This record gives sequence, C-alpha cells and structure tokens, in this order.
Amino acid sequence: MKNSKYLILALLLVMGSTSCKKFLDVNTDPNNPNNESVLVENRLPWIEHFYQYTSGVSNFRSSCIAGVYYSNSASGNALSTTWIAHTGNTTPYQTWFVEVASNLNDMYNSAQKRGAYSYMAAANVFSALGYMQMLDIYGEMPYTQATSGIASPAFDDGKAIYNGCMAKLNEAISLFSKTQDASAPALSKGDLWNGGDVNKWIKFCYGLKARYMLKLSKKSNLYNADSILYCLSKGPQSIADNIVGPGFNNSTVTDYLLGDPVVTNGNFNFAAYGSNQRISQYYYNLLTNMRGSGVVDPRMTKIVPAAMSNIKLDATGKVISYNWNRSVGVDVYGSATRLVKGGANSIIAPTYASANTNITYAIADATDRANFIAAQVAAGRTYTTSGNNVTVTYKAGSIFINSTNYLYAGDTVYVNLRSSALATSGIPAQGSTDVSWYSSAAAFNAGAVASTGSFQVRPVSDQEILTYHEMCFIKAEVYMRKGDNANAYAAYKAGIQAHMDMMQAKLSQWQGSGYTATNPDMAPMSQSAITDYMASSAVAQGSLTMSDIMLQKYIAMGCSIENWNDMRRLNFSTGNIAGFGVVYPGFDRGPLFAGTALYTGASKTDPRYWPRRFMLPTTLELNYNLTNALAVNAFANAPNIWSMPVWWDCATDEEYYGYVKK
Repeated sequence: MKNSKYLILALLLVMGSTSCKKFLDVNTDPNNPNNESVLVENRLPWIEHFYQYTSGVSNFRSSCIAGVYYSNSASGNALSTTWIAHTGNTTPYQTWFVEVASNLNDMYNSAQKRGAYSYMAAANVFSALGYMQMLDIYGEMPYTQATSGIASPAFDDGKAIYNGCMAKLNEAISLFSKTQDASAPALSKGDLWNGGDVNKWIKFCYGLKARYMLKLSKKSNLYNADSILYCLSKGPQSIADNIVGPGFNNSTVTDYLLGDPVVTNGNFNFAAYGSNQRISQYYYNLLTNMRGSGVVDPRMTKIVPAAMSNIKLDATGKVISYNWNRSVGVDVYGSATRLVKGGANSIIAPTYASANTNITYAIADATDRANFIAAQVAAGRTYTTSGNNVTVTYKAGSIFINSTNYLYAGDTVYVNLRSSALATSGIPAQGSTDVSWYSSAAAFNAGAVASTGSFQVRPVSDQEILTYHEMCFIKAEVYMRKGDNANAYAAYKAGIQAHMDMMQAKLSQWQGSGYTATNPDMAPMSQSAITDYMASSAVAQGSLTMSDIMLQKYIAMGCSIENWNDMRRLNFSTGNIAGFGVVYPGFDRGPLFAGTALYTGASKTDPRYWPRRFMLPTTLELNYNLTNALAVNAFANAPNIWSMPVWWDCATDEEYYGYVKK
C-alpha cells in the first residue's frame, strides 16, 4: 500500500482541470500539480467514479454468491456454481486501496486547509462506504494504518472497522452541517453524484447508517430498531433522493489499472463487459413466479435479456424479420441438468452465421439423438443423419452455438448479459445510443442483436449507491421484527412501487435519448402492467412474511452486495432466525457443489455450511503481510476461511473471537 498511494495521481492530474490560486506562486505550477496542490474539486469526481469501479466488482462477485447470476468464468463460476472458491481475490481490494482509499486522507487534509467542510465530509462518506464493503467481503484488514505509509500495516478486526465506519458517518453529518469558508470551492464543482446538494448528502449519510445498523440484526445487545427507524426518517424519502453514479457511453478512454472503460457504469465493467454472465434460474423464477403466482413481473423484460431468433435476411443481408428469444435462467441450485451433463462452466456465447453453416454432431445415445432431431424440427432447421451423426444447417442470419458438442447446441436459450460500449464493442460504426451486443461486425451490419442487456448493468445504467426502495425494505424488515405488521406491509408495498418508479424514470429517459430505436428492452414498462402486478398474488395482499419482504428486496437490489449481506444475516434457507421461517426458499448447494474443503459445515444450520466471506488477496496480503493478518485472524490463510462469519454476522463478540482466535 505504501507504494500504491499515489498511483491514481497520474490519472487525476492528467484528466482533472487545473488552476492556481496565485498564478505567480513559484511553489505551485498549475500545469504540473503535485499531491499537495491537486484541487479537492478535481479529486472528488474521480473518487466517486473509482468507487463505482470497486463497488462494481464487489456487487458482481457477491451477486454470483447470492444466486442472482450464473457465470462460466473461472472466478465467477467458483462463486455461483461449484463453490470451489479460488485464491487471489485481488480486484475489490486492489481497486479500493489503489484508486479510492489512497486519496481520502489527502482530500480531507487539503479540504481542511481551505475550510471546505463538505469535501472533508465527502472523504469520510467514502471511507465508510469502502471500508464497510471491504469488511463485508474480507472481514479483517488494515484500517487504522491502511493509508499511513507503513509498508506492512497492522490489521484491525471487524468490530474496530465497523465502529470506525460509523464514526466517519457521524463526523460527515456534522461537517455537512457546517457553512464552508467563503474561499472554499462549492461542492457542486466536484460532485458527480448529487450535484453539490448538501441536504442529499446528509440523507445519504443517514441512509447508510440505517443500512449498517441493520447488519447488527443478529446482535441482541446492539440491534436497535428505533435507532434504525430514526435514521430512516432522516434518510431518502423518495426516488428523488436516490444516490446514483451516472454511467456514460461517450468515451474510449480506459482505466489505467485494469484497462476497462472509464466512464461506464461500474457494474457493467464486471457483469456485462464480456459474454460470461447470465441470469440464474433462481432470480428468473422470482421474476416469473413470485409466491407461486405464475404472474410475470413487468420488470422481467427489462432485467432478463433477449436475443433475436428466427432471423430472416433480405437480399442485402439485412434483418427483415425475427422473433425475440427471452432468456431463461440457468439452473444452478435445482437439478441443473444442462450443467451436470456439460460441465459447470460449459455454457458458451453464440455466433452469428453470415452464410449458411453446417455443423455435424456425433450423438451416440439414441434417446438424446431423437430429442435433438425433434428440437431441430421444432425450430424449422434442415438436417441430415448418418449413423450417430446429425448434420444441421444454420441459415445465414442465425444466432447459433458454434460447437460440435450437441449438448451445447441449445444454449441460445441462455442469453448472456453482455452490452456494448464504445470502448469495448470493437465495432467502429456502433453509435453511442446503441448498447445492444452483437457477436461480430457482420452481425452488427445485418442488425442481428445477440443480447439486449439488463437494466442495472448496461454501460449507461445508473449505478445505484443508495436508494429509496432499499430504505423502504429496511423499514419493512424492522417493523416486521417489531411485530408491527401494518407498518411493515405499508413499507413493503412502498418498496416495490419505489423500485418500479425508479426503473420507469430511467427507462423513460433512455427512450427520450434514442436508445429504444435499437433496443426495445430500454423502453418504459406498461403502466397498466405495473398496476395489475401490484394487485396480483405475486405481491402479498395483507398477510405478510419476512420472505415476502426479502425476496422483493432481492429482485429490487439485483446486482448489489446487499443481497449477500441480507442472506448472511438471515442464514440463507436455514429458517432459524427469530421465527421467520425460511426466508430464501430453494437456495442451497447445487449438484455441482465441490467446495467441501472451504464450506465445512455438515448441515444447513451450521454457519460454516454457507459462503460468508472471501479469502484475503494472496498477492497483496497473504504473501507480503501474513504476520499481521494472522495476528488478528489466526485462520486468515486457512482454506475454510470462506465459511467463517465476519464480525457483524455473529450474534456476540465471543462467537466472533471464537472463530478468529486459536
């Protein structure tokens, strides 16, 4: 960390505007600012942006753990399907410390010298955001000495980090309430998220406090329902108070650390940059059959991607007719028939046939061969047979799987989440308002869309940092715990409606900006469909359970680490929390589970049955700072660290220290 402290400055100083309070000051060159002279109004927007980046990878990887996504990438699949978690786990840690944390002390100190109290407060907010997220993921890490310049900083335990983050928020509220010095830069000069609205920042702080205090729901001596409700009363009160990081598709500039697009939504950079991720069946089922209702959620077509199928081309090779193939979910937790047959990470991305293409499949099993032929007949494809071989013709314009393994041929039903950005599409002619994914330049020229993408993870999606719908669901849970079902129900309904309203506002914005010309999934939902859904049996109509609240929150949060945090607090599908029953029914180890060395609990009621943290990064801590890591957690490098609860996930300090001490 000592050597990485100023890595971000190269980018900050090149891309930030420069100025000089005293033009002739020989110690300040406006064209070559140094760490002391970087203006706080130039530093803050990059801190905001790079926090979105570290949040994006944290959101994506935890969403694989929480069952929102299936991934066939090595790292994602280890979290979503096999649970054979890998060592490394560098990216969340690296992006946080190198790109964000390394700047916070400097921004705070510079702002303090100028009486820029709002910038000091913002530094505290980011300290709380980032270190709490690192606590959620890794449990213990350097905190007190993290950015002190010490080459091998001491580790802090989870309790110390949690309390430190809460103290930062309290100080931030105090600082935001102070009037800045007359010469201090206005917060609006550097604030990408809230446009310099101090009141919105204060609501942000209280909302974060409510979120973090809810983490203590297992701790009877610390959990305080009324304190959470007080913070909620001071937090966001409508979707106008949502704190989001804007995403853009107007630049080909890439990040100096990992080479990903700089201005895009951070969730996109990890969940939808490539072709590896798909919606899981667990998530899909909630969008199509919540509460066993059989009712399709109007948000489904905005969240679950689609691809063109049954494409017909004109004489010039342009698409003239097609159907939309809405993705199905990948069955990871159920029978997982496709994955069991083909392998955990065997689902692959499709290819575009620019000319008629023949593929021969060798199918020894007679039943499989008959079923495969029947599928070709149903799809209207021509085929020939010769012994065990079946040769299928994919007509020009087809989106198909380019593999001779017949098990993969039907994988076009699993549309990946991929979207396109100017910096990544590889298709120069693709404009900034077309963020659909095309599998090749030929497919783009024809107009054959391979994925419409998903609401939260497009490059132009807002990155949801803290939202009103989350506050509503927190309120519903707190009231449910208090036994106040009437207020719990009102907050539950408000949370669903708030999420619908937030989505509708963004979809309307996209429509007005021209995105729907190429992507119908970016158009607004039918208002009547929303009304019908709210009155349907997919939404609890009076009688309410904790599962009702949390499953609707799960849909609304989507690509967010908060789903995994909630699942840990409520013990997944164990059903032993405060008499609430099973909160996440059907969530369990799948048939391809192979992580017995990592998840050593013998039954679902054993905390160590479930994924509860990441192992620390091998290259950043376990190789170079192991002594300090082991001083706080004696099992920091043990294989089953993955199933060890973090501090807030334990009912008592005794339980927590019983895990981390020998």
